[in-house]
Amino acid sequence: ALPSAKMGCFTFIKVMMILFNLAIFLGGGTLLGVGIWVTVDGQSFLKVFGALSSSVLQVVNVSYFLIVIGAILLVIGFLGCYGAQKESKCLLMMFFSVVLIIFIAEVAAAVVALVYTGLAETLLTTVVTPLLREKYGADKSFTNIWDITMKEIHCCGLNNYTDFTDSPFYQKNETYPQFCLVGGSLLLAHPHLCGCLLQGCFSRILKEIKTNAGVVGGVAAGIAALEIASMSVSMYLYCRLDQK
Repeated sequence: ALPSAKMGCFTFIKVMMILFNLAIFLGGGTLLGVGIWVTVDGQSFLKVFGALSSSVLQVVNVSYFLIVIGAILLVIGFLGCYGAQKESKCLLMMFFSVVLIIFIAEVAAAVVALVYTGLAETLLTTVVTPLLREKYGADKSFTNIWDITMKEIHCCGLNNYTDFTDSPFYQKNETYPQFCLVGGSLLLAHPHLCGCLLQGCFSRILKEIKTNAGVVGGVAAGIAALEIASMSVSMYLYCRLDQK
């Protein structure tokens, strides 16, 4: 009865592994499809989901983010699902390795985010500020993304209005973007409607993330738990295949 029970347990876990990774595979495919949709026709995406989209997500180029995440999930889902179905030790080990690498990368990113927030701001400033001064007002899609971001988050530039100094927009209009102005003058000392000084988008996003730190932490912990569980299951199946 014991071998039969073990085999029943193995089969159950195998089926759960297949179903779980099938869901991941389908989810990855969906994200990949949405990412391609946004890349090809971003305007129609904004019309459909604009009201629902998070202000934080609008800061990054959503389409490429979705494509990368979708592709990764597709690979993970395929390796886990097909590996369990075919009882392939090679694919199961590949699945374990990929998830482990992602898990380590997430932990490293979390540590960096917590410890080196100031460094992240410096790096972003080094990269983004020159882009704002080079492309804002010249590159239509780049300008549109930043306009949406500043409008939704109620912020101005990455750090402040000076990010737009000498930009094509400033050179053409001899003024700063409307989101940095109140009554035609720079919002330097005037409080914003929320009662705080209008500030750069980075600090606003950081504040928003800190405000929702509990939710972010909970989601991160949930994802980490799923990854640990999936690694454990894949390793269990891998080891059980040795005994078959």
